[in-house]
Amino acid sequence: MKKTPSRDSLRLPENRLVFRQGLRDGVPIGLGYLAVSFSLGIAARNAGMTAFQSFLTSALCNASAGEYAGFTMIQAGAGLLELALMILIANARYLLMSFAMSQRLRPDTGLLHRLLMGFYITDEFFAAAVARPGWLNPNYTYGAAAVAAPCWAFGTALGCIAGELMPARAVSALSVALFGMFLAVIVPPARKDRAVAALVLLGFGMSFLFARLPGLSALSAGTRTVLLTVLLAAGAALLQPIKEDDDAA
Repeated sequence: MKKTPSRDSLRLPENRLVFRQGLRDGVPIGLGYLAVSFSLGIAARNAGMTAFQSFLTSALCNASAGEYAGFTMIQAGAGLLELALMILIANARYLLMSFAMSQRLRPDTGLLHRLLMGFYITDEFFAAAVARPGWLNPNYTYGAAAVAAPCWAFGTALGCIAGELMPARAVSALSVALFGMFLAVIVPPARKDRAVAALVLLGFGMSFLFARLPGLSALSAGTRTVLLTVLLAAGAALLQPIKEDDDAA
């Protein structure tokens, strides 16, 4: 009696092809990750972390903003609760990306695949995946992550090692690269939207006041950062909500 091939066996050639496509597209993502994560390694070194600790952090947290927030709060002596809240806020956008990607998965996609894809959701992986037509194949994300994720983790460790070997002045100079990275994130949208520009300037001003005002200045740097982030985000959502038409576009 002839055995009927299973659905998984029929998809095996397709999965291999999609995985190879992910490997190909993961190369430029990985090269970009090396540069950014090297700067994060400098921040990890300034926070007193070892190369292995910085490597493990990047292996378990695929988010530049979340890691930078974590490293700076560790350096400031923040508590575990403050650290968790700040990273949760910094990475909240990935919740929206997860919702969007879940609508593009086949209904029979297993829970393990969904969890792994959620773990590897970053701005770059998300943009590359959703640009593909049809159902999203988890193997594409796995292929891209197989190249880019090691670059992210090893780049952080290399930055931390370099920070330990180089003179203090050189480390201080390289630390500026992180500020340049975040300026590159906020300047383009601030130029397009006056509300975003005003919010950025307001954030600078309030951060300065929080560090000087009685009572607020007595709080730890981590608590001030969390409080300021929540206040600015809530105020912007109330005063300048995103319209449904803009969201749909």
